Amino acid sequence: MSTKTKKTKKTTKTANAKRAAKPKGVRSDSKTAKVVDLLKRANGVTLEELVDATGWKANSVRGFISGTIGKKMGLKVESTKGEDGKRKYQIAS
Repeated sequence: MSTKTKKTKKTTKTANAKRAAKPKGVRSDSKTAKVVDLLKRANGVTLEELVDATGWKANSVRGFISGTIGKKMGLKVESTKGEDGKRKYQIAS
């Protein structure tokens, strides 16, 4: 039994090393690239604009910003609320 446990641990470490070695690029024609481009705008982008650009629901866009853009890609996204009451998102510079 101990041999099997050691073998499993080695396999897991090897698999993790292979995953970490893959480059994390974004295809230029993907929705991720589209969202990142919108977030780079000087005035930011509203949630409604992101929903229109992606076709996703608002909660999916917010989750994508938090999970993929923020955590996986490591980009800091600022959220501000304008005088009109609409929230704008922008990648922090």
